[in-house]
Amino acid sequence: MPANAQTAPAFGSPAGKLRIIAIAMICATMLCFAGLDTCAKWLGVRLPTAEVVWARYLMAALLSLIAVRPLTRPGVLRARRPGLQLFRSLLLLGSTIANFVALRRLQLAETSTINFLTPMFVALLAWPLLGEKAGPARLAAIGVGFLGVVIATRPGSAAFQPVVLVSIAGVVCNAGYAIATRALAAFDAPETTLAWTPLAGILLLTSALPFVWATPPSALAWGAMATMGAFGALGHWLPILAHQRAPAPVLAPFNYTQLVWMIVTGNLVFGDRPPTATLLGAAMVVASGLFLILYEKRAA
Repeated sequence: MPANAQTAPAFGSPAGKLRIIAIAMICATMLCFAGLDTCAKWLGVRLPTAEVVWARYLMAALLSLIAVRPLTRPGVLRARRPGLQLFRSLLLLGSTIANFVALRRLQLAETSTINFLTPMFVALLAWPLLGEKAGPARLAAIGVGFLGVVIATRPGSAAFQPVVLVSIAGVVCNAGYAIATRALAAFDAPETTLAWTPLAGILLLTSALPFVWATPPSALAWGAMATMGAFGALGHWLPILAHQRAPAPVLAPFNYTQLVWMIVTGNLVFGDRPPTATLLGAAMVVASGLFLILYEKRAA
């Protein structure tokens, strides 16, 4: 019997149905993240970026407190590597700010394409930081992914916008955040890491809020801030439920459905129609990412 026949459940079996539910949850997660970025882009031209990021972090912090229950589990906040925890939190803050700044100028499809470079940067940075060699196949996939971003953003042409570099810097921060998460898994419980995740954003942005605060100009703006927070909360809750029902390699390819939602919401809300070069570059980035997922699965 082939190995995959032993591990893959039948379509109509209980395990197979759970996988279908898990895949639907991941697709819904990507819809939530597309909705979050859509709200952030819409709010970004009406409110200061720091205020929009703060609203996003506020909901994340509340969700973390509800999940870890520090009042009934006081030891959960005690980190064995507090310095690394704080650095990881700062990396996530940098990634979020860079993404929200880029969203003010770029189309949703463009920022989504650039963000899909994250696993490639993780593969590159894991070599010097974690001792995990990339290897020729991984390096080739990474090269194709970078070429896709070059095609999508068209540097040297009139269509290129320098804010693309800000978005790429955010991807580097996000890759560092992912590597720090992997490193912390050997020291702290997941609940501890979850509780520390929004710490830098809440502390720094709340202290800066009195200097940048602008009252949302309408009830619609208030609603967009609340909706953005709800999308963020659901976007972090649904993957937890999904990974309880199916293994990560099964779910990982469906992360790329976010690009579809980004194109749809960008067109519906902002009237953006990605040019052919953006779509071609996005296809190359997605293909290289899927190759990395399948390669890692075979290697495992």
